[in-house]
Amino acid sequence: MAPRGRATYTIQSVENALDVLEALSESGEEVRISSLSQRLGMNKTSVFRLLATFETRGYVERTDGDSKYRVGLSAYEIAQKLLSRMGLLRKAKPVMEKLVTTTNEAVYLTVRRGKDVLFFDMVDTSHQVKIVSLVGRRYPLTETAAGQILLAYSEPGDLPEDEVDNMAELAQVQVRGNCIDKGALGEGVTSLAVPLLGNSGKLTASLCLVGPDFRMNEEKINQELLPMLSEAGVIISSKLGYVGHYLGGAGH
Repeated sequence: MAPRGRATYTIQSVENALDVLEALSESGEEVRISSLSQRLGMNKTSVFRLLATFETRGYVERTDGDSKYRVGLSAYEIAQKLLSRMGLLRKAKPVMEKLVTTTNEAVYLTVRRGKDVLFFDMVDTSHQVKIVSLVGRRYPLTETAAGQILLAYSEPGDLPEDEVDNMAELAQVQVRGNCIDKGALGEGVTSLAVPLLGNSGKLTASLCLVGPDFRMNEEKINQELLPMLSEAGVIISSKLGYVGHYLGGAGH
């Protein structure tokens, strides 16, 4: 949530509303009013009224018998429009769709949000056995393959203090140009990630392939999935203006 006191002209009620929406998005799951009230130090009536207002506009949805709340589609639509204007989503989506066709595993676009990685957009697999959608969920950067990629390609000044000591390990991730994790997104779940770079070589996002362990053994990962994911990452980065892959840069 935004630090207080930075702006001279602020409206407290608007700040309270944004605090509620941000707290809801940061939770990564459905939340009760009592939990939000305790976390934000606001009374339950105020939290309820703000949530009710967001709900009428589609920014918040009620779940679990109307006793819990989660971020609604309107919030995601605004974020998608922003990324689309930036060119990322518009350029990445066709490549993501093609990657799903060739791998038949779910593909995610992930971005950094503070100390978390946000699973922002996806193209799903056609398999009947699949991982529940992670869109809108946030995980600590240090725990997932996508998060490790976002850390490894960050500027040194953007690294969290507790990650400075892990720079050697992050450097190895950058040399490989990919990262793999098993179990970070849930029991029996494997994820692979590669960076998406812009025209100056600056990190833009991470492309992530997610599926169940039983379909993603080591041989298949190394011989099929990682090469296809890496190629997709190169194509998207090229569309974003990065040419370092063809000059031997960025761990490729």
